Amino acid sequence: MRRMRHWGPGLLLLSPSLILLAVFVYGLIAWTMKVSVSDEHTARGSEGFVGLQNYIDLFTNDINGRFTHSLKNLLIFTVVFLGGAMLLGLLWAFILERGVRGEGFFRTIYLFPMAVSFVASGVVWRWLMNPGKDANAGGINAVFTGLHLDFLQNTWWTNADWGMAAMAMPAVWQLSGYVMALFLAGFRGIPKELREAAAVDGASTYRLYRNVIFPQLTPVALSALIIIGHMSMKMFDLIMSVSGAQWLTEVPAVYVWQALLTSDYSKAAAISVILLLLVAVVIVPYLIYTNRAEKNR
Repeated sequence: MRRMRHWGPGLLLLSPSLILLAVFVYGLIAWTMKVSVSDEHTARGSEGFVGLQNYIDLFTNDINGRFTHSLKNLLIFTVVFLGGAMLLGLLWAFILERGVRGEGFFRTIYLFPMAVSFVASGVVWRWLMNPGKDANAGGINAVFTGLHLDFLQNTWWTNADWGMAAMAMPAVWQLSGYVMALFLAGFRGIPKELREAAAVDGASTYRLYRNVIFPQLTPVALSALIIIGHMSMKMFDLIMSVSGAQWLTEVPAVYVWQALLTSDYSKAAAISVILLLLVAVVIVPYLIYTNRAEKNR
């Protein structure tokens, strides 16, 4: 009875959020899993339970290996996106941390792209990455023409070999400022006593950052990787704004949308569950790590 009196008001206050979470998050996840193991490939509805057959078909019987192709595109996009955003974010944070005039102005400039939607930035980058060359050059290629650097012109996202790497450029531009803010907060959160102790021990600037400051940024770097990584896996609006639904740039999220357009709900659900598992592979270890870190404090 006492426990009820103690926990009752809190549970009552949280109950609306818990109910909405149970229905619209976990409930819909459960429904998606149910559809993914059914034979619902048309608008007529499900014809029965097929187990893991939909998942097997994605890897073995999909036309032209479409799903594995989309996973390959996602891998290339994620690697370039993560690497570019992390490196640029750390570099900008390092420059601001060292002290520059007008820091507030530069922080605003770096963070501004994050305020722009992926759809809006995608439309602009579609023009910037215009694949036309020479007389048909536009965007960045036109700049290269004006600077007499025609040898730098390329086909950007339409390139069959590294088009997905170019597709990651708008995402890097848009979120590297966010990574910069995370690293800058990490730099500013390091106690001055550590810097002073390293200076007393005669550590050079290189040793100070290599052995003292950068190791302190490990939790920040891990958080940035998790946030950027899971956003990359769900990327849809940016890719659709730049290239539309095309084979060259198709990723699983775009494939889900295409499957829904053809009323192939089982395939769309199966791809969605695989995406959920990929995100879980990234996030669950991070949650375990942070939980252990909190307990060890």
